[in-house]
Amino acid sequence: MNRISHQLGSQLSHLSLNGARRPAPPALVLVAHGSRDPRALATVRRLVERIRRQRPGLPVHLGHIELNAPLLPDTLAALGDREAVLVPLLLSRGYHVRQDIPEMADASRVRARFAAPLGPHPLLVETLHQRLAEAGWRDPETGAERAASGIVLAAAGSRDPDAATDTGRTAALLADRLGVPVVPAYASAAAPTVAEAVRALAARGRHRVALASYFTAPGRFATECAEAAPGIAAAPLGAHPALARLVLHRYDQALATATGTVTEPALASA
Repeated sequence: MNRISHQLGSQLSHLSLNGARRPAPPALVLVAHGSRDPRALATVRRLVERIRRQRPGLPVHLGHIELNAPLLPDTLAALGDREAVLVPLLLSRGYHVRQDIPEMADASRVRARFAAPLGPHPLLVETLHQRLAEAGWRDPETGAERAASGIVLAAAGSRDPDAATDTGRTAALLADRLGVPVVPAYASAAAPTVAEAVRALAARGRHRVALASYFTAPGRFATECAEAAPGIAAAPLGAHPALARLVLHRYDQALATATGTVTEPALASA
């Protein structure tokens, strides 16, 4: 019954009040990085399905930069000359956002618009906090607990300075949320490492340290960072409902920028 209602709602969404068929909205192409870890592909597919449920009638497609099928060029080729908004499933600016994704779109016939990467955004902080709580983190209740606590925000890392800036902004937002210091750390291409960040917090008397996993899905980097954590290590963001909302928000922002429409300033919570 739920499936029939969903299908009927999807069909009705294409009709205007006078019964005429509305033009289809530009497709949303979720651009994932790709991973050799099969859990990553399974996670991204669950996120795609969640996005479709949150926005019935919106064509949602998946394309990978590398390692997994469908690859982004194949997804774009299947769309032909349709309009599409490419939403990177990436948490900061960097080479993939600036070079790889636009170049792949330019080589296709798709009339492409490009959304901003997902981070930084309050919805990511909401998700990070929930993943920490699921892993056993308890927000400090006393001044002594607060003085002994800290978080390492583990991210993939990039040589692009804007990527570090974006990750730092997320760390600052999470620190405001939790009331304890949050130190960014990286799996590659940037410093500090998780182990170095843990030592830096310990040098400040903060021995109650947990790791927030700033990765969209499980994979090698997320696993290595979790193994370097001294205690609590949260799961990656995954197919969280807030992440699906944020993908749709970036899609809507890209459309609004193209048409000059003002959008809501932010989605504050999940």
